[in-house]
Amino acid sequence: MTRAPAQPRSAGDVLVLAGPTASGKTPLSILLAQHLGGEIISADSRQMYRLMDIGTAKPTPEERGTVPHYFIDDRLPDEECNAAQFGSAARARIADILARGKTPVVVGGSGLYLRALLDGLFDGPPAIDELRKALWSRMEEVGPDALLAELREVDPAAAARMLPSNTKRIVRALEVYHHTGVPLSKLQSRPTAAPEFRPVCVGIAWDRPALYDRINRRVDRMLDDGLIDEVQDLVREGYSRTLNALQSVGYREVFDFLDGATTYVRMAELIKQNSRRYAKRQLTWFRHDPRITWFTVQDDAEFPELAARIARYFRSGRLP
Repeated sequence: MTRAPAQPRSAGDVLVLAGPTASGKTPLSILLAQHLGGEIISADSRQMYRLMDIGTAKPTPEERGTVPHYFIDDRLPDEECNAAQFGSAARARIADILARGKTPVVVGGSGLYLRALLDGLFDGPPAIDELRKALWSRMEEVGPDALLAELREVDPAAAARMLPSNTKRIVRALEVYHHTGVPLSKLQSRPTAAPEFRPVCVGIAWDRPALYDRINRRVDRMLDDGLIDEVQDLVREGYSRTLNALQSVGYREVFDFLDGATTYVRMAELIKQNSRRYAKRQLTWFRHDPRITWFTVQDDAEFPELAARIARYFRSGRLP
């Protein structure tokens, strides 16, 4: 557990719970909200989409019934939302929660969404339809690897945060550069308005082997719970695998299986492997944020006591 200097808390404080995938953020956040009289803001870039429950490890209706949750099931898979839009909407929701005398508990593993909320994020210029269409045509013609290579030439900082599967983000970054002549990463680094609250950031830390075992077991549960059926339902509803929302780990591997490009066993292995890689990237992102005080956990049975410790830390500014 990393120690942080004690500081007095105020009515404008917001608890931010960060951690990698499968670290137990959902059950711990509910316990924390119950301790603090709080309401939960989900900072997860995929749980906001309806019809995507199993593959996003979304809180169940029963879990959401225990305390209010926001930014879950907000939109359909083909409705766009980016980090900057989330940051603005989440700040407004936090202001409302604080005005009612409640404690906002922000929980999520999407580092860019948390950054947009806590530090602000420049959204860039409005979409340029003709330029965007031309870039998507090139995407179809030469493929995402080629466009990502082009982005590395003009905006290496933005390209370093993307994979070829992040087609929408690649197109947006190229669009901004070609329209403004300025890399998107440079625009996003410009100062934005500070939030009107003080974040108290904590993180859940597991030993790496234990975390990876949790990830593997959760993937098995997702498949047992009907992840393949969930993807088939999305297809029946008319949603294409090319949608940004469905480029997530877990969904793209199932699409490959349904298309006959891989076997069931290989699909399961890839979901686990890609989930572990995603967790590693999340941890790298979070470890660079000095605001996060880390709490180590070794077993789910520790969550009730861990929630009590974090709640005391939040109230007092001192580590128990």
